[in-house]
Amino acid sequence: MNRKNKYEKLFWSIVLPGLGQILNGRFLKGLLLIALVFLVNVQSNFHQIILLSFHGSINEAIEKTNYAWLMFYPCLIIFAIWDAWKDAGGGRHPHSFLPFVFTAYWVTVGVIYSTKFTLFGMLWGPVWLPILFVIPGLASGFLIMLLLLKYKKFLNVGSGECEK
Repeated sequence: MNRKNKYEKLFWSIVLPGLGQILNGRFLKGLLLIALVFLVNVQSNFHQIILLSFHGSINEAIEKTNYAWLMFYPCLIIFAIWDAWKDAGGGRHPHSFLPFVFTAYWVTVGVIYSTKFTLFGMLWGPVWLPILFVIPGLASGFLIMLLLLKYKKFLNVGSGECEK
């Protein structure tokens, strides 16, 4: 394992939120995030609803889901991923947090509407719909980030300043 590789820390944090922090030397923060992920997993019945979703039992997964707890999950996971990435040296340019923020927002929206929202005539449920909503989250976050960076560059050029 390359301890200086920011991408490796990002991917380990995706596997287990908090692990990226531990690899970055932030042991207390990492252990706290791991404990919070396990707490939310247990309280929301997440492992059970993942299993039911993989078996195609979407309605049963919806019935077993504790949405009051599952609502915390997207923001917790995306924060842990962003934090590990940032501490490892990633995202040093302005607005680099936006793809993470918009992904957390869209995935949370996916959780909220997972009991009713159908796509292609299918009810996707509390696992698959939030995963699908990662796509518009990343897309909107990167788009807004790029627009802000272009706008900033445009303003700097217009004012006679040059960006380094």
